[in-house]
Amino acid sequence: MGSTKRITLEEYVERVAKRYRGDRYRALQEVYSRWLRGELKLVDPNPPRDYVHYLSRLDYSLWFWTVMFLVSLTLTSIAFSYAIPVLRYLRYVLGSIFVLYLPGATLIEALYPREEDLSPLERLALSIGLSLAVVPLIGLILNYTPWGIRLVPIVVSLTIFTVIMSIIASWRKYLEVKHGP
Repeated sequence: MGSTKRITLEEYVERVAKRYRGDRYRALQEVYSRWLRGELKLVDPNPPRDYVHYLSRLDYSLWFWTVMFLVSLTLTSIAFSYAIPVLRYLRYVLGSIFVLYLPGATLIEALYPREEDLSPLERLALSIGLSLAVVPLIGLILNYTPWGIRLVPIVVSLTIFTVIMSIIASWRKYLEVKHGP
């Protein structure tokens, strides 16, 4: 449209739909393709006021709460898998995600807080790759402690690492929202 005036997305779609004789589907496709090409910038009219508000808005922090839920579910499955044998299979699945994906994913989110920095495929590949690098380093450090490499020290260390990286990533993402790119 060439205008830098701020209007709502709904108003913009209506303007584009007029060119397509009211066909909202084609108008939405056009708006989406313009957004993908970078010709259109979408801005939240009501951004979070502070960090707590950022964490309470799921449109910004759903990834954070998903990580916290997966960590909690993994810890629960580990704790109860000895008493309830059926949970052993859930423990295998969640443990694999906990070890092979979450440490790297939270580190990637902390290093690259903006969505535009990496494509989803790059994020996935780097998350798995960094997990395969970080987890052995944590194990190496644990080897030289009095606790050694056993289940509890490994789970505690990976939980601490994942939670700290998640908090750092959410803070950096909040700063991106607050100050803009």
